[in-house]
Amino acid sequence: MGSASPRDHLMKLLEPVVGAEGLDLEDVTITQAGKRRLLRVIVDRDGGVSLDDVAEVSQAVSTALDEDDAMGHVAYTLEVSSPGVDRPLTEPRHWRRAAKRLVKAELKDGTVVEGRVRSADDSAVELDVDGAVRALDYQDLTRGRVQVEFRRFDDDTDVDGDEG
Repeated sequence: MGSASPRDHLMKLLEPVVGAEGLDLEDVTITQAGKRRLLRVIVDRDGGVSLDDVAEVSQAVSTALDEDDAMGHVAYTLEVSSPGVDRPLTEPRHWRRAAKRLVKAELKDGTVVEGRVRSADDSAVELDVDGAVRALDYQDLTRGRVQVEFRRFDDDTDVDGDEG
């Protein structure tokens, strides 16, 4: 592996494998869990990831790991999942996938903007901030996070189940 870290090697190995399944490789982590290691592979795509997607990519990743011997001869557990809501929004695709979600964006100048994602492209994200559209260039952002909402803005029924 040379000077590349085990994580870097795994990212390089697994990115095309995950891509062949129509998914994006978001992250790979290796942690010690007793005598075993836990390999977490985080995948995502526009429209989300189903359990069938996870099963298919798990099989493909397992095969690639066996062929490469990337995990060596020590026992490990493979866990493949989609990112949680607490994942930081760091790439344009993360912002695009957060469409209609309430987010908090931290800017390089220290300010924080909270709004709903209207759209995102390769250079900027548009947020609806209190009814006004605000475009933020990614170069001006340090990070963003989806805010947990128990009732989405586009719910058409109120608590009693009535329309309105």
